Amino acid sequence: MSHFKSVSSAWLACGTAAVALMAAQPAMAQDSEDTTTAATGEEKSIVVIGSRRTDRSDTASSSPVDVIGSDELQGQPQANLLDVVRNLVPSFYVPQNTISDASTFVRAPSLRGLGADQILVMINGKRYNRSALVQVYTGGDTALSFGSQGADVANIPAIALKNLQVLRDGATAQYGSDAIAGVINYQLRDDAGFDVQALWGQQYEGDGTRKQMSANAGFKLGSGGFVNISGEWFDSAGTSRGATRPIALELARTQPGVVGSIPNLSSGLPAQIWGSSPSDGYKLFMNSALDVGDSAQIYLVANYAHSKADQSFNYRSPISAPVPLTVDIGTGTPATRSPGRNGSFNTIYLTPCPAGNATCPAGSFVFSNLANSQQTFNFASIYPGGFTPRFIGKVDQFYSVAGVKGEAESGLTYDVSATLARNSLSLSMTDSLSASYGPQSQTEFFFGELIQREQNVNLDLTYPLEVGFFSPITLSGGAEYRREEYETTVGDLQSYGAGPFAVQDLYRETDPSVYVFNSRVTQSPAASGYGGVSPTFAGTNSQQSYAVYVGAETDVTEQFTAGVAGRWEHYDTFGSTVVGKLNARYDFSDAVALRFTAGTGFHAPSPGQNNTQIVTTNFRSGNQVQTGTYPVTSDIAQYYGATSLNPEKSVNFGGGIVLTPVDRLSITLDGYSVKVKNRIGISQTFTVSAADLVALPSLAVVGLAGDVNYFTNGFETRTTGFDFVTNYRTDLAGGPLSLTLAYNYNKSKVTDFDPSVISPAQRFNVSNLPPKHRVNASANWQIGDFSINARQNYFSSWANQLEYPGQKFGAKFVTDLDISYTFADRYTLTLGANNLFDTYPDKIAPTATNPVYALTNSLADGQVYPRSGGRSGSMAAFIMCESPSTIDSP
Repeated sequence: MSHFKSVSSAWLACGTAAVALMAAQPAMAQDSEDTTTAATGEEKSIVVIGSRRTDRSDTASSSPVDVIGSDELQGQPQANLLDVVRNLVPSFYVPQNTISDASTFVRAPSLRGLGADQILVMINGKRYNRSALVQVYTGGDTALSFGSQGADVANIPAIALKNLQVLRDGATAQYGSDAIAGVINYQLRDDAGFDVQALWGQQYEGDGTRKQMSANAGFKLGSGGFVNISGEWFDSAGTSRGATRPIALELARTQPGVVGSIPNLSSGLPAQIWGSSPSDGYKLFMNSALDVGDSAQIYLVANYAHSKADQSFNYRSPISAPVPLTVDIGTGTPATRSPGRNGSFNTIYLTPCPAGNATCPAGSFVFSNLANSQQTFNFASIYPGGFTPRFIGKVDQFYSVAGVKGEAESGLTYDVSATLARNSLSLSMTDSLSASYGPQSQTEFFFGELIQREQNVNLDLTYPLEVGFFSPITLSGGAEYRREEYETTVGDLQSYGAGPFAVQDLYRETDPSVYVFNSRVTQSPAASGYGGVSPTFAGTNSQQSYAVYVGAETDVTEQFTAGVAGRWEHYDTFGSTVVGKLNARYDFSDAVALRFTAGTGFHAPSPGQNNTQIVTTNFRSGNQVQTGTYPVTSDIAQYYGATSLNPEKSVNFGGGIVLTPVDRLSITLDGYSVKVKNRIGISQTFTVSAADLVALPSLAVVGLAGDVNYFTNGFETRTTGFDFVTNYRTDLAGGPLSLTLAYNYNKSKVTDFDPSVISPAQRFNVSNLPPKHRVNASANWQIGDFSINARQNYFSSWANQLEYPGQKFGAKFVTDLDISYTFADRYTLTLGANNLFDTYPDKIAPTATNPVYALTNSLADGQVYPRSGGRSGSMAAFIMCESPSTIDSP
């Protein structure tokens, strides 16, 4: 089917679904006041991050801040808020993560090329909790956040947001650990009324169907309070953008009787699926406040979310290629490769040595005997067509903040709050096996649960001090107590253990009751695909910190603004640190201003980073390899040279110009430099040798030729770049027109490193994995009852030396378009497309490292496009319809 035909069919289905959804909705009124404000930009958004003052707009701030309104946020047809922000903020990036272990369930973003836990995420100005997942997946999908443990904003429904404020500047002195790259603050809605939104969409290829329902209800509490509740439900089908493994096709050709048992083939999909994983879930958010007297207010914020995703893993073949297969290795001369059988299908010997026989030791097994009565087992009896494990992740999130804030007659403001949060990730697998348990193996496994708990108590104070400057000095100060706990629970025994057939010494009978040694064979411990948490590494670890901060900011003159902030923080795990920040702004006129910031910062290693142990199954040259990531406190990590983790320390500088030459036009250009020392990451891989196993028997969990890495402060980086943002509001043909152009240039470089732990490929990826150039150009035009949104995204070239050495993936343009129509003053129908022209990343080029098989035009594992989807994505065009409706509260 051509793309044109599939688009037409999908648009027709989209329109039919929208009409059906709208018919079920009550009569509602359009909220014209919010729309007009968003379109004309006549009202300035008050910035609440980057300064303790409450009289600053985004263009009047001393630090660069992006303010994104609710219309823009809700207008993005994405089930995941991460993808919404990626579409709107050029310096924000998040990969798609296909077959990326647990990183598929919790995707790690980056801001300005820095990692997920170097971005502080806040809700209404309060710290949002971390995810339970520490990013240990070794592929390029998580390379910018390799080893990080950041917040998971996918648990926030877009309909709950009043606006999004992105501080593109280090702010550790103001807000504490993690704000090295900047701060993302989500402001929750506090309005009254009722909104309902329904979305349906599908990829051009006919897969990836997404259904989403969102609602927001706001209520007034007397004359001085409100409750605003938001909810979202979504159900996203998976996509497939790869080919089947060549070895699966060879199995089907040579053994047609097992075709029906080859995973996915009967449903027309590859044996191993490269694409987005099927997922579903719901998200709830409440924002509430109530005035107490004339000058105080109590408030309560709560968030609960649940999601589940079901991910395809790598296909395991029961056979080796019967004949060499033709491949292209990029030289112009055809070559051959012979994909091998997965080690799980090696023969397992079940007959134990006869009791009391001195020539066949106890604990050994019979390879052959004179009676030919030895028994064997092969997992082909369970999986004759091979197997593709399904990895299942369930995320549960709870977050709450309660507090009281107010203002005294003297001008002193106070805000006292307490935060309680819990995030968990439950991991399990189906359609797999635990090879070392042989015929006693399970096919389904529970790997344990990862749990992150946080408790925060905050006091924030400000006081206006008159000293004769153009404005009072805003003095600020406060204190913070934080406690983090990281818990891992024990998985099934077979998910992590080594069974009775892990190591088999085999003997053959040469004369009656006389045996001689034949060979030693091994089977991988743990489940095939992932390793559960063992009792050795299960448990709870905690960390406490105390902090105090002070600050001052003022307009010294009408033109000159200056500010200073300092913070002292003490951690019970590594000690104390002091950081500071300076900012200044000079307005030469109403049209021209310069601004400057400088500061130091830190990021403390989390209890999760200090105590995470995960074993996964990777493939090296097509062969299954167990890979273990270990905490620095473990004997395995210390055997390979690990030392205690230290906090990251940063120094950042920023400077920019703000231009407002005419009404409704703003132009900002901000440069930055961020140097990070002791950067936390994960070491290069160490391969386990026979001598290593003898010296450290605990290495048996990954086995001979298995891989080991660990957390480390092994390198330093410097990130430089600049952001250019221009916004223009005007009228066209009687309707408001909003134009935005945002450009980010970003370059990161490893400036110092330990060559024994950080590989050249890892250093290369720090500089070349993120695109150095990113552009968002957007336009919104309202004419009568119609509204048109168009956005052009540009992603420059990039490279991934870890997985695609020697290849440079080209730059891409991606176009998004949607058209909305409001009728009967009650309903709005939106039809649109993401990636309108179906732009794909470059295909993986044939090389000796990544040979392309002639049989499938793919790599041995079925990859056609880079696994992360590239910077522009590989899930193809997505067309959608949306039906938002609004009713105002009387």
